[in-house]
Amino acid sequence: MNDLEKHYNKFNEDKRLIRRHGQVEYKTAMKYIAFSLDERRKTLSPGLDNGLISIIDIGAGTGGYAVPLSDEGYDVTAVEYVRYNLGILKKKESTVKAYQGDARKLKRFLDNSFDLALLFGPMYHLYTDEDKIKALSEAVRVTKPGGYILVQYLMNEYSVLIYGFREGHAKECLEDGRLDSSFKTHSTEKDLYEYVRLEDIDRINANVKGISLVKRLAVDGATDYMRQTINAMDEETFDLYLKYHMSVCERPELLGASSHVMDILKKEE
Repeated sequence: MNDLEKHYNKFNEDKRLIRRHGQVEYKTAMKYIAFSLDERRKTLSPGLDNGLISIIDIGAGTGGYAVPLSDEGYDVTAVEYVRYNLGILKKKESTVKAYQGDARKLKRFLDNSFDLALLFGPMYHLYTDEDKIKALSEAVRVTKPGGYILVQYLMNEYSVLIYGFREGHAKECLEDGRLDSSFKTHSTEKDLYEYVRLEDIDRINANVKGISLVKRLAVDGATDYMRQTINAMDEETFDLYLKYHMSVCERPELLGASSHVMDILKKEE
């Protein structure tokens, strides 16, 4: 068992997404998943039944997105690397077809098989451009022409500000090489998480053929910087915060500072 598997064997992903800061991420992601599905439906048939639209969730975790999408009637396939997470997903009462697998090697699936691909978790744990490009290329390969690929990344500045400065590790990270003189993070497998800047995402996209960028958004924006404030909000204020966040999450000034960024990519027809 490697460090990543040990980490997720103790990590409660379901609980994370039901907390208020997790709800911001979840509701934003679901909004843009719905947007992408609506755009895909336009190229097929506006009245197409959900069950005829296929989704692959690569790095599905315990099914936080796969299960609700299957509950909406979509044909959902999930791939998860960590067997513990996969076991939890399979115990849920859903129609999701779930498999153990590596985002970089989706040999089980044929080219042009799915209308929508989600690639959220894997990019958090791949530490080289080569591996990230492999994962994105595989997601593109299994997506049908005209389909959409949604990719999420963890952002550099969030890591530096929270772990580096708020939690007091900046000096040691500079000394041991996890931060360089430009305050760019350099993670390895023992660090568990990999962080990027916008130019890193652009470089990865440029190395994958046959895709175009439709939208880029700050999935949680400033949320993770103000968890205590958000947790203390009454429901009316929290609803107002969600409305604010949804109205600004595509603004460029928020992208690099968000803890998560999502790319919505379209595969060329």
